[in-house]
Amino acid sequence: MPSPAPVTSSPTSTETADAPSPECLTESLSLCKWAWDLTGSVWFAEGSYWILIKPLRIILILLLAVAARWLVHRTIRRLVRTTSDAGVPTMLRPLRERIPSAAEPGEFVPERRRQRAEAIGSVLRSMSTAFIFGIALLMLLKEFGFDLAPLLASAGIAGVALGFGAQSLVKDLIAGLFMLIEDQYGVGDTVDLGEATGVVEAVGLRVTTVRDGRGVLWYIRNGEVVRVGNKSQGWALVVVDLPVGFAGTEQASAVLRTAAASIAVDPELASSVVEPPQVLGVEQITVEGTVIRTVVKTTADGQAAVARELRRRLIEALENSGITARIAAGRGFPGAPTPADTETGRGGA
Repeated sequence: MPSPAPVTSSPTSTETADAPSPECLTESLSLCKWAWDLTGSVWFAEGSYWILIKPLRIILILLLAVAARWLVHRTIRRLVRTTSDAGVPTMLRPLRERIPSAAEPGEFVPERRRQRAEAIGSVLRSMSTAFIFGIALLMLLKEFGFDLAPLLASAGIAGVALGFGAQSLVKDLIAGLFMLIEDQYGVGDTVDLGEATGVVEAVGLRVTTVRDGRGVLWYIRNGEVVRVGNKSQGWALVVVDLPVGFAGTEQASAVLRTAAASIAVDPELASSVVEPPQVLGVEQITVEGTVIRTVVKTTADGQAAVARELRRRLIEALENSGITARIAAGRGFPGAPTPADTETGRGGA
């Protein structure tokens, strides 16, 4: 009796289910085949890309974003610290410091430069953080399979609409940034911004707050500032014009010169005087006589105190010399002889 032929068994569905797909096994260098050879697990082999590669790529993107942010912030902080030092390069100095004739040597206060540098550094750090993490977010969305084309197109349309609808806002921000970079004014400065003149109480990228002499608080958009007159930077000039009638200009100038010179040696005011006072001479001639101008260069903070004291001393000097009495006599009785004319024997008209 012939022996039965050997029975060959075909792969069952159970055996097929216990192995990865043929595409995975045919790729000799694929991650799926490597995971199958290592673990023998079908689900781990077929899902190895999502289990191993995707998380690693996401973690790598986050680590690169954090490292890039740290590096940029470190560079900005170092630049801020360098700018605060006295030996900062000329290119990084404010515009008014690059011009030799714009400021007196040694007048710039390092603390002011430090505050301005810190403000600019804070803005740069915020912008760099938003930019770096914005790019990282887009890369993460791409890793999760999101189609970025519609998102980028929508963002472009939104950017154009925002540009047209918020032109004034962008203008204010850019103007405020350049104002900080150029150090046009700061908190505590007395400025003239056109409609508002007073002391700066707050400076922002969009709005500057100024309180005027009557206590009114003005909110001024930086983009609307066409000109800035800063009365607190560098030195100031006190100008006093005094009428001396038709008295001798040489005598009046000598009296005013002596009174003005006492300002520079006053212990309370000497620190506010940059240069000795000068009597420039006759500034103008009116129907009531001549006007003599006296000037003195002072510090910005001491201008008001020096101006008040200088006016007081000049007026007292004219009174003590008798020039004020001759001016009053000439105004009350035009053409009448003054005391000086009587002494010299000259009569009136």
